[in-house]
Amino acid sequence: MAVVKARESDVALLARLIRAEAEGEGDYGMLCVGNVGINRIRANCSDFVGIRTIPQMVFQPHAFEAVLYGYFYQRAREKEKRLARRVINGERHWPAKFSLWYFRPEGDCPPRWYNQPLAGRYKLHCFYQPTAEECLNVYLTF
Repeated sequence: MAVVKARESDVALLARLIRAEAEGEGDYGMLCVGNVGINRIRANCSDFVGIRTIPQMVFQPHAFEAVLYGYFYQRAREKEKRLARRVINGERHWPAKFSLWYFRPEGDCPPRWYNQPLAGRYKLHCFYQPTAEECLNVYLTF
């Protein structure tokens, strides 16, 4: 059962985002990026107050570099659509399970990024999650 509302066009949009942001990190890396996106929709805290849909999340200003570049604008492939559906249906993966942010540093992951604690690293991306006091909705079960 979906944890956020998603039409087929929303699935395709999320699929394009996860491919553009993390294709080089394999299926698991793309699932982690998808987790961050779904968490942002569910969070209603921090920078994500009022974000309720996949299009709002994807096109939130300054949220994802991928939407600025042509690679994001390729057609969604079935493989990434399947991955997008998995996270839309509530599948969560460490270190993105409760994360709202990620980035790809040149070297090691800083222990904090914009005052958020490091949850962990998967390949090249570092994932950061809020505390429960800052954003309880991210920690609630579906």
